[in-house]
Amino acid sequence: MADSWATSGVDLHLGPIGSGGLRRGLTDALREAVRTGRLAPGTRLPSSRSLAADLGVARNTVVEAYADLVAEGWLTARQGSGTWVAAGASCAPFDRKTGEKAGEEAVRTAGAAPSPARTARPRRERRRPVHNLVPGTPDLASFPRTLWLRAARRVLATAPHHVLDYGDPRGNPALRTALTGYLARVRGVRTDPDRLLVCAGVSHGLQILAAVLRARGVRTVAVDSYGLDSHWKLLARAGLRTRPLPLDRHGTVTQELTDEGAVLLTPSHQFPMGVSLHPDRRAAVVSWARRTGGLILEDDYDGEFRYDRQPVGALQGLAPDHVVHLGTTSKSLAPGLRLAWMALPPSLVEEATKAKGPTDTCGVLDQLTLAEFLTSGAYDRQVRAARLRYRRRRDALVEALTTRAPDVRPTGIAAGLHAVLRLPPGTESAVVQAAAWQGLALHGLSRYRHKDAVTEPLDALVVGYGTPADHAWTAALDALCRVLP
Repeated sequence: MADSWATSGVDLHLGPIGSGGLRRGLTDALREAVRTGRLAPGTRLPSSRSLAADLGVARNTVVEAYADLVAEGWLTARQGSGTWVAAGASCAPFDRKTGEKAGEEAVRTAGAAPSPARTARPRRERRRPVHNLVPGTPDLASFPRTLWLRAARRVLATAPHHVLDYGDPRGNPALRTALTGYLARVRGVRTDPDRLLVCAGVSHGLQILAAVLRARGVRTVAVDSYGLDSHWKLLARAGLRTRPLPLDRHGTVTQELTDEGAVLLTPSHQFPMGVSLHPDRRAAVVSWARRTGGLILEDDYDGEFRYDRQPVGALQGLAPDHVVHLGTTSKSLAPGLRLAWMALPPSLVEEATKAKGPTDTCGVLDQLTLAEFLTSGAYDRQVRAARLRYRRRRDALVEALTTRAPDVRPTGIAAGLHAVLRLPPGTESAVVQAAAWQGLALHGLSRYRHKDAVTEPLDALVVGYGTPADHAWTAALDALCRVLP
């Protein structure tokens, strides 16, 4: 026998409970109510707590049913604003006399009197998520304010007046000297201060390099099948075509390089897949560059954060005359500092400096503060502390998946601030939408796939575990586990 429930103004018909259980039965009943027009577009549904009490079921059953229907597009939700029937979701025809969906009057009379607040479509303003697991940002709450302030005070007390002038467009000499020593010691980069160019982020560096490549007559840049579309768009705006290379468990298939003028790679920790470029592939791309004169653009965005073994040295150390090494403080300190650098081949220094422009784009006081941070050892201490913090979070993520979502396999976890969580085929979109309904900001792997990629698409999440503050990490992890299949 089917049971009929009139609850909170919603008339639900729950059929016999089959193998799908209560969640499946409730999901089907709500879907059918929307499909037939008994729940009209713009109708606000009861809270999960209220509906669960009326039906005599666990609240989590209602939460999961709502999430399923949000993922399917029948419902829409905003954190703090409730759950609504999505616009255009009903299949019922309009009544030409009343101008209403069939059954809409019955829905209204079954509950409270109609009001604009009850029948209006949900507002579409963007709300800040409760939890943010989008990759690319560190824990900003852990920025070393006291140490940075101490270094800045030393700089202000000791810096000569002339450094406050426009200065060298390549960047302040003190910072370039400090970076030369640090990169050689930590990343194996072979350069000197005259070949370093300070820029306002890796994207700014790529913008400079794109202009140089275009001026040299380059038309095509090889890229990874998965990566940052903002970088691909930046190259496209400079008039450069991007050609994606295949990608597998050993990293980018660099043997596929042909007549491209340059290749953009993240060899130490491929973004977003998380693999390190295999030694044979490293040798192949260096051989290609030497044979063709092509340029290797190495984005070393999180090279300091490796947990289970020694860091993989920069590719630049193998071929300093053919590799541009791009580094940044966006993960180790904060992206808002807008401090990054490029170690350039000797043949590129003049062209890149000219493309950057006659004046420096980074504040000299911040440059000098970073130089003080590097030379005093404060930067090394900050990186060590951050590495320990993020390793603990990664370990907590892996442990939670093992106990609460054993079918979800994390990969790319040996380094960096994110992990890739493989999902069952066909589930990525539903999980991302369900996460949004729960107030959890998540990115699916498909977001990072090049439109011309030849690599087989995968269903996965790219989970950034660096962004939440320490006190919020446990709650963010719980929210993640709730939406996983």
